[in-house]
Amino acid sequence: MNKVGFIGTGLMGFPMAKNLLKSGIKLKAYNRSIKKAEPLKKFDAEISSNLANVVKNNDFVITMLSDDKAVESIMGQADFLENLNPGSTVIDMSSVKPTTAIKYEKILKSKNINYLDAPVSGGTVGAEQASLAIMVGGQQSVFDNSESILKIMGNPTLVGPAGSGQVSKLANQIVVGVTIGAVAEAITLCEKAGANPNKLIKAISGGWADSKILQTHGKRMIKKDFSPKGKTSTHYKDMKNILECANLNNIHLPISNLVKEMYKNLIDNGHGNTDHSSLYMEIERINNK
Repeated sequence: MNKVGFIGTGLMGFPMAKNLLKSGIKLKAYNRSIKKAEPLKKFDAEISSNLANVVKNNDFVITMLSDDKAVESIMGQADFLENLNPGSTVIDMSSVKPTTAIKYEKILKSKNINYLDAPVSGGTVGAEQASLAIMVGGQQSVFDNSESILKIMGNPTLVGPAGSGQVSKLANQIVVGVTIGAVAEAITLCEKAGANPNKLIKAISGGWADSKILQTHGKRMIKKDFSPKGKTSTHYKDMKNILECANLNNIHLPISNLVKEMYKNLIDNGHGNTDHSSLYMEIERINNK
């Protein structure tokens, strides 16, 4: 039986760890705020109070953290790096910069530790339903050895060498962010020009404009329900990382830059903790000037 250490049991990490436990995986969990990990006890998790304990004697160590700073604060610590089993695999499922993934792949390789960057898409619903899209960067042999673990949480695809998973996640976030903006404008147009936005969603279902974002986020916009599933502040972080990656590769992404600025405006106006579908509120603010 594979032994897994799981670090980061927040909105996404908790249901992911729970699915691993329900599949019979022996799992130790760690979170900086221990209260967020303790409910996993009822699914037979061992709760670790420190980093050294959670990484020791495991075949896999999975990290699911909020951003680059959080990943650095865990993976840069001696308690983490010095207690991993030689030959084990670290799978970072956080969404971070590709350069961060490449950095830790090199550090861990020097210690005979395997590494995959494996960010996800699908939100809390995908995490709960184990239907996450998992974009993986790393070596084929390491992926093959880790695929059965990843499949418990969703649908993994190896997209290239270390860092490629993070590049793919950034590409995913371009599509998500731009599409949320398009849906927000479509809903706003209907509301202000006399068409029923609920009927719009029904009318274009199955057509070229249909999407999960239209069906879920569009309905949130109509209901004005922006309770966080994926936070505005998180998507803003992703949009900044997208543009940093593009600049490093001499690529111009004008639409992504616009979406980034709209998310920045939302945060500046106190909406950093709302759902990223609240981009609708920025369209509303622009129209109420």
